[in-house]
Amino acid sequence: MNAADPSPGSAPAPDEKVNETIRTITESSPAEGAVLLASEPVTFVEEVLGRLNPSLRQNLLAALPRDRREVILAAASPDDRRQWARNESFAENTVGRLMEPALAVFGPDTTIGDATERLRSLVARAFITYAFVVDEKDRLLGVVAMREMLLGRPDQPLREIMLGNPFALRPEQDLVAAMKATVTRHYPVYPVVDAENRLIGLARGQMLFEAQAIELSAQAGSMVGIEKEERLHTHWSRSLRFRHPWLQMNLVTAFLAAGVVGYFEGTVSKFVALAVFQPVLAGQSGNTGCQALAVMLRGITLGELRGSVTPLVLKEAWLGLVNGFLVGLTSGLGMFVYAKMKGSNGASPWALGAITVVAMMGSCVISGVAGALVPLALRKFGADPATASGIFVTTATDVASMGTFLGLATLMLM
Repeated sequence: MNAADPSPGSAPAPDEKVNETIRTITESSPAEGAVLLASEPVTFVEEVLGRLNPSLRQNLLAALPRDRREVILAAASPDDRRQWARNESFAENTVGRLMEPALAVFGPDTTIGDATERLRSLVARAFITYAFVVDEKDRLLGVVAMREMLLGRPDQPLREIMLGNPFALRPEQDLVAAMKATVTRHYPVYPVVDAENRLIGLARGQMLFEAQAIELSAQAGSMVGIEKEERLHTHWSRSLRFRHPWLQMNLVTAFLAAGVVGYFEGTVSKFVALAVFQPVLAGQSGNTGCQALAVMLRGITLGELRGSVTPLVLKEAWLGLVNGFLVGLTSGLGMFVYAKMKGSNGASPWALGAITVVAMMGSCVISGVAGALVPLALRKFGADPATASGIFVTTATDVASMGTFLGLATLMLM
């Protein structure tokens, strides 16, 4: 073994430990990250915080006990304290929460040579991508790429090589709006300006999309009652507290579907073919509802929901009707063949097939409308549109499919 290699039982080098801790914190909730850092030296905690996504860093600081947080803030540099306080002054999921200080800031008459000399010391403190040009009131005038400085003359002023009137973000802008604004501008860094166009910081594209990716990845879990705080390595007892209440709620709503079947017990016991095809209708209508739900949640997340929602709900109802008719034809044919082969206890196979087609159309219409309305209703009442929406939509689709199917059968056959 090379003498420089650590032995199997040795502790990881400090930098390796920092990287390992950052990976664990990224995969954990802020509360779990705070527990992880509780017993670490303050210098180590500062090193970890300095490398984290600013949004994650603010959430982690907020999760620390008050006395521990005060010790860490007291030991931080004045610049770090000011920057952390500024980030915390903005709401969660906004550009301001991710903002970093803009260090490479120059006047328009600064020459390339002078700017280069100043950059030599700045690059030791931070990764510099662009130089920003401001006037005497700190209003953003332009952005200078390092390539232009490399190709320009040392005595050439920055005003001659800068990109004027550059694109910039606002600190109060939410991440969804920022993502939409930057989706066609693949810049590594975006300047952040206030209402008077004064440069107050910068936002890195990687961190911007990283922060929103965490929100989007949590959305799928929220649909089935998994909290955003839960991560892959969350302790099982904490996961149980997050998940179990929603499972109990799902059980209660499942009793509704079971009650519908029980109400039509006489019809089911007489025509066994109906029991065989109940899962078919429930599955297809459930898929229809989940498709509508996914599209609606995506629209809400990306800020596409504007104006009246009536056309959107009518669209989902129409799609449910058309899709229900098409899959209903296939299901009706299957019911007809099954009734012919197994017998239908006096009921016409044609009638059973027709009931299946009509029930499929009706249940898919109801499911599509439910998939569109559930997240809208949750948002209207101030709740997260994705929170357990899958549970509510599943309940609606099960009750609709079984109620429509068995109700039609009772009406036409009994």
